[in-house]
Amino acid sequence: MGVTKLAELIRSDAPGAVQHRDISDYAEKTIALDTSIVMNQFRAAAPPMSLLMGFFYRTLTFLEHGIKPVFVIDGSPPVEKMAVLERRAEVAGWTSPNRTGAASSQMKSCLQLLSHMGVPVIQAPGDAEALCARLVKDGTVDAVASEDMDTLPFGANVLLRGLNASRDSEVTEYSLTKLLEQLQLSHEELIDLCILLGCDYCDKIPGLGPKKALSLIQKHRSIENVVLHINRQTHPVPHFWKYKEARRIFSDVSQIPAPELAWTEPDEEALVDFLCRSKHSSRVERIRGRMQKYREMRKKRQEERDKDRAAGRTRQTRMEDFWRVTRKRAQPGAAANSSNSNDKRPKLT
Repeated sequence: MGVTKLAELIRSDAPGAVQHRDISDYAEKTIALDTSIVMNQFRAAAPPMSLLMGFFYRTLTFLEHGIKPVFVIDGSPPVEKMAVLERRAEVAGWTSPNRTGAASSQMKSCLQLLSHMGVPVIQAPGDAEALCARLVKDGTVDAVASEDMDTLPFGANVLLRGLNASRDSEVTEYSLTKLLEQLQLSHEELIDLCILLGCDYCDKIPGLGPKKALSLIQKHRSIENVVLHINRQTHPVPHFWKYKEARRIFSDVSQIPAPELAWTEPDEEALVDFLCRSKHSSRVERIRGRMQKYREMRKKRQEERDKDRAAGRTRQTRMEDFWRVTRKRAQPGAAANSSNSNDKRPKLT
């Protein structure tokens, strides 16, 4: 789920934090991907696509565009998330959610495939989104690609939604810096806003919509102060509300160690052996044909980038510096100044 209606709130109240981009804009960028999100996309595809073939095609598309992908997998989920995972397991018809973070057989197969493709895979100690955010914050990667908005309260400076291998697909890019400026919030206040909107780690206050939650945080600057000023008859505060635990989970990203990353060339022979049950399989020709196209497209795009550099048309290295506005969005107005409040947080009673 991520954060309930956060994307909708950003579109209405902080449109300058959103830009629409093309996949080619991310050439020579390193991007962390939430692997479970990618798997769920392939499972939900119509018609359904094999997970392995989906990862194969999408990863090659990233590589031929000059993107350096890093796949991040979930570790053991926080205990605060178990209620949400139980509900999701029930909806999906599973007997129980994954409580240990151990990789499923499907996940192990995908990881083996990615190893043959030469891209790094790392396991987070907890939720993958948290480690993805840490990788962006410390400069190990340039952006996070995920459909879950909670990478923003985790502190990801740049979030990409819709980054896939589809032709003519448009990537939606969110800037955390611009978001905080436009909403006039500190990062700590954004975390409290996301808890009020509804997150995976605790209940929310019933009846509190996005607009109301934003106005309350902008005025009172913390959950504790908000609770002192709301009508508890219409907005009853949950009993034993674990908002502090949720706040801690979003805030403790700095404690996650950043790994070293390395990429190698895809191993075509290993990929053919792994993806094709038989050397005579009809899939062999498809795999080899796609690998040939990958090599040709990668070379062509690299030559184009080299030609642009030689002509002085080098793309700027900071992603925010070369954002472009598309027909879908008007030029945003000037961002409001950020306000970093140091309000004390009284205890809830």
